Formats: sequence, C-alpha cells, structure tokens
Amino acid sequence: MKRLLSIEFQKIWKNKASRVLLLAYFVLLSFIALIASIKFSIGTFEIRIADQGIFNFPYIWHFNTYIASLFKIFLAIVIVSMMANEYTYGTLKQNLIDGLSKKEFILSKFLVVGTFAVASTLFVFVMSLILGYSFSSYNEMGIVFSDLEYLLAFFVKLTAFFSFCLFLGILVKRSAFALGFLFIWFIAENIFYWIIKFVILGGDDKHKNFGDTIIQFFPMESMGNLIKEPFTRLSAIKTIETTIGGAKVAKDYSVHFSEISIALLWAFIFILTSYYILKKRDL
Repeated sequence: MKRLLSIEFQKIWKNKASRVLLLAYFVLLSFIALIASIKFSIGTFEIRIADQGIFNFPYIWHFNTYIASLFKIFLAIVIVSMMANEYTYGTLKQNLIDGLSKKEFILSKFLVVGTFAVASTLFVFVMSLILGYSFSSYNEMGIVFSDLEYLLAFFVKLTAFFSFCLFLGILVKRSAFALGFLFIWFIAENIFYWIIKFVILGGDDKHKNFGDTIIQFFPMESMGNLIKEPFTRLSAIKTIETTIGGAKVAKDYSVHFSEISIALLWAFIFILTSYYILKKRDL
C-alpha cells in the first residue's frame, strides 16, 4: 500500500495545478478562524459571529465540519484531474504494462481518496481544538470531546464524495465533463425529489415524509444529510425567530448511524463500479 500511495502522490505533486489546489484547500480551511471577525445586521439586530459561541465546545465540532465540507470541491477537482491525466498522458496503460494490476490501480486511487479524507479530518480536528481552547467558554474534558461524531460524519462524507468523483473521472475520462456531470447529478436529484413530492405524491403534508424517505437514499442527498446546517442552532437566530413570531420547528441536528451507513454503501458502490468499468474497458 505504501508503494501504491507513493506512486499516486508523485503523480499528483508533479502536477502544478494539483499542488496549487491542495495547498489552497488547506489554506482555506485555516481561514475558518477569520469567521470570528464577521459582523452583519438583520433588521435591528447586529450580529458578530464571534459572540454567538461558534467556537464553543462542543458546538465547534458541528460548525467547523460543516464549513470545512464546503471546500471539498478543491480536492474533487484534484481527483477527477488525477484520473483524466491517466488517460491523457497514457500513465494508466503504462502502469498496467509495468505490472500493476487493474485491482491495484483502483486500490491506489481509493488510497488517495482515503488519505485526503483522513488528512482533512485530522486537520479540522487539530484546528478545532486550537480554536476551541482559544475562544470556548467551556473547557471541561467531558464537554470538549463530546459530539465528536461530527468528525466521523465529516470523514464519511468526504470519502463518499471523493469516491463519487473518482467514479465520474473513470467513467467520463475528462475532468471538465466529470465535474459538469457532478453538477448535473446534483440538479437531477433535486428535480427528481420535487417530481416525487409534487407530481407523484401531490405535495400534501401526508406524503411529504415519504418523499423525504426516498430522496435520502440518493448519493448526493445521503452525503448532505450527514452534517446538517448548524446556523439555526445559534442563539441569535433563535432570538430573531422568537421576535418575529416564527413557528418553532424542532430540528434534529444529530448524526445518525443509518445516514452514515447509506453514504458508506454508496462509497463502496462507486469504488466497485469504478473497478468494473476499468476491468471491462479496452485500454
């Protein structure tokens, strides 16, 4: 496995665009700390993000993993470009000629996917600890290390998403088309959801839960469900909702094992399908 990883990262690091994207990704993750200085107004309310407890333990695990997941597109570009370059420069065929099996080739790509996910998770973990201990009002060990399931959800989300990107890179062979297909897939899932909800089921509340149940099994939706938006947990948002008389809807922000299982299943399907395509394709 060490040999396979070494081969893959040599390819990535020798590509200038991939180097820039990798560095940009981790630099942008570091900029999460700058969110503390943001201030904005909503009507008569003036909100300074740093005063809302976003860096308090254990909320910081939820907030940071959600924000960090927004930057995953940078590594997605690296992954699809990595596969596109294999076909463009003929390195895939050369690797197979040199004795690398197709199974080892797919394994090497998945190891890259796993390494990106692990490195990102560790980076967010360390950064969150630093920010938390610097700004949090609660530093008790029991509080600090509660809600760590958001890190697990973050890792699974990246693994599934990067596996999807790898699959698209192998399927389409061109990075631009693969990323375009990724966007189209996202749009298609949403269109399908609205068709189910409003056309097939009629859009009434009675069938709403059924539509939500179906859509949660789709790839992009299953990944998105792993970490729900954290903003409505902020005290300022709750205050605004109370002031304007908005209906209070109980929202579940938890990470559920069922959602993790669905995303992991899709990751397995993407990797297995990638191997099947490569095995059957005439290179």
